[in-house]
Amino acid sequence: MKHPVDVHVGMRARHRRWMVGMTQQQLGEKVGIKFQQIQKYETGMNRISASRLWDIAAALDVPISFFFEGLEGAEALTEEAEASRRGAQGDLLADKEALELVRSYYAIPEAQRRRLFELARVLSDAA
Repeated sequence: MKHPVDVHVGMRARHRRWMVGMTQQQLGEKVGIKFQQIQKYETGMNRISASRLWDIAAALDVPISFFFEGLEGAEALTEEAEASRRGAQGDLLADKEALELVRSYYAIPEAQRRRLFELARVLSDAA
């Protein structure tokens, strides 16, 4: 059975990899493992060791703490594990259109991005 922390860490690794536009193959090559192992890490099927997490953090240019951001109490872990069990339905960034939108959004300069965010918020409230 997958541990909720392993699922969370794997999801954070996958999201960061997507955000930097890296494939599982490319990440695997950077850390010296096969892409199939990256797949297992990202789904939480296999636990990432401390040394491997160190390598992945370096390859993705994030601090190790990045992988644990958003972890809260046991209730949040249980909800996240359930979302993972349901598969891609619980993962908005599994949608290619949503991923492209997020990448494009973060390519916009910060001041303009904040204004765009406020516009989106107003439009969603009106819908």
